[in-house]
Amino acid sequence: MTRTSENLSPELHAYLVAHSTPVDEVLTDLAAETERLFPDHVGMQIAPEQGLFLTLLTQLIGARNVVEVGTFTGYSSICLARGLPNDGTLLACDVSEEWTAVARRYWQRAGVADRIDLRLAPALDTLRALPEEPQFDLAFIDADKESYIAYWEELVPRVRPGGVLLADNVFSHSRVLDPAQTAARVQAIRDFNVHARDDTRVDLVILPIGDGLTLARRR
Repeated sequence: MTRTSENLSPELHAYLVAHSTPVDEVLTDLAAETERLFPDHVGMQIAPEQGLFLTLLTQLIGARNVVEVGTFTGYSSICLARGLPNDGTLLACDVSEEWTAVARRYWQRAGVADRIDLRLAPALDTLRALPEEPQFDLAFIDADKESYIAYWEELVPRVRPGGVLLADNVFSHSRVLDPAQTAARVQAIRDFNVHARDDTRVDLVILPIGDGLTLARRR
C-alpha cells in the first residue's frame, strides 16, 4: 500500500485530497498513530483518496457482505465498513494481533466495530473454510503479494455475479516494468496481473490510484 497515488506529483496529490470529501479525525488520527507505532510499515496503509474510493464504491454497488484480505491497523476496513448499511458485514482477515489491536480501537471510535468480523488466522485457511457458493458483494485483496493468485482463486467463486473484486499494489511501485526486479513479491504481482487479466469470469481494469488498483466485475 501507499499513502499517496504514486503517479501524481505531490502538488497534484495535495490538490486532489483538498478537493475531495475531507478525511475525518478518526482516519487522520489512525494514520498518525500507525506512523508513530509502526514507522517501518507505514507504507502498508492506503492513501486517503483510496479510502474514499472504497467507501463510495461499497455504497454505489449496494454492498452488504464484504471481505478484506489484509487488515493491518484498520484504515481500509473502516472505509469499507462505512460504505455498508447498519446490518452489513465485513469479514476482515489478518494474522497480526499487534496490528489489529490498533484496528479494533479505531473501529470502536468510527462506530463500525459491530459490522466487522475479524478472523486472526492465515487468510487462505479462513477463505477455504467458507461455503463455496457466492456470498460476497465486494472483496479487497491487500496482503502478502506471493499469495495473490491463491486469494483470487478462493474469492472469485465466492463473489456474486455483478460483484466487485479489488487488488491493491498491482504496480509494485513501478517495479513490474523493470526486468532487473526479480524479487519474489514483484514477480508474484506480474504473474497475478496476467492471471487476473486472462480470467474469463471477470471484466477488469487497473486504476492508477495508490500503487495501482485492480477493479474487476464478476460476470
